[in-house]
Amino acid sequence: MISKLLPYLCGFALSLLAPAAQAQWTGKAEVGLLSASGNTEAKSANAKLDVAHESAKWRNRIYAAVLYGENADSTTAERYEARYQLDRKINDRLSWFAGLRGEEDKFSGFDYQATLSTGVSYKFIDTADTKLSASFGAGYRKLRIDGAAEAEDDVVGTLSSDFEHAFTTTTKLTNKLLVESGSLNTSVQDDLALAVSMTDTLALAVGFGVRYNTDPPPLSKDTDTLITVNLVYNIK
Repeated sequence: MISKLLPYLCGFALSLLAPAAQAQWTGKAEVGLLSASGNTEAKSANAKLDVAHESAKWRNRIYAAVLYGENADSTTAERYEARYQLDRKINDRLSWFAGLRGEEDKFSGFDYQATLSTGVSYKFIDTADTKLSASFGAGYRKLRIDGAAEAEDDVVGTLSSDFEHAFTTTTKLTNKLLVESGSLNTSVQDDLALAVSMTDTLALAVGFGVRYNTDPPPLSKDTDTLITVNLVYNIK
C-alpha cells in the first residue's frame, strides 16, 4: 500500500525543486548508494526527502524515505515511509497540527502501519544556530502483521521532534525523533546525522538511525539500526 503511494508523493515533492518553487520550499533531499561485485555481490540504496513550506498562518511538512538492499541471492531490505503534517499557526511558536504517516517494511514483521494524528506543535528554540521544535498529539493507528487475516486498530499518543544545531557555517548536526505509543506496542524512530557542506547546496552526511518496537511480531527483532553516508542536496 505505502510502496504504491510513495512514488506519487515523491514525484510531487520533487516537483517542488523547480526554480519557481525553490523560493517557497526549504529542506533537503539525500541519497546513498553501495555496490559490491566479485567475491561479494551486494547492492544497497537509501533516499530521503524532507521539505517544508511556511506562510503567515500555515506550515506544510513532507517527509519520504526509501531503503533497499540485496545480495547475490535475495532482497535483504525493503522499506518505504511517508509522512505529511499540516500546522495552523496560533502564534510565532505555537500551532495546531494534523498529521498522516504510512510505513511498509518487508522485514519488520508488519505488512503495513498507518497513523492519523492531531495535536499541538511548539518551537522551543528558534535561533540562527539552533532550532528545536516538537509536536505532541493523539491519533488512530491501523496495522497488520504479516500473515494476519485482518488489521488491528489502536489509539495512540504521539511525540515527534526536530532538532538542528550549526557548529560552524559548514557543519550541522540534526536529529529527528518519532514516538507512537498505544495498547498494541510503542514504536520509536530516531535519526541522527552530521552534515558537512561542500558547496552552498551540496553536503556530505553521516547518519545513524535506530528503530525500536516494544512488541514486535513473532520472529522479528525489537531493534533495527542503520548507518548511512549520503550526498545531500539542500533546497533553499
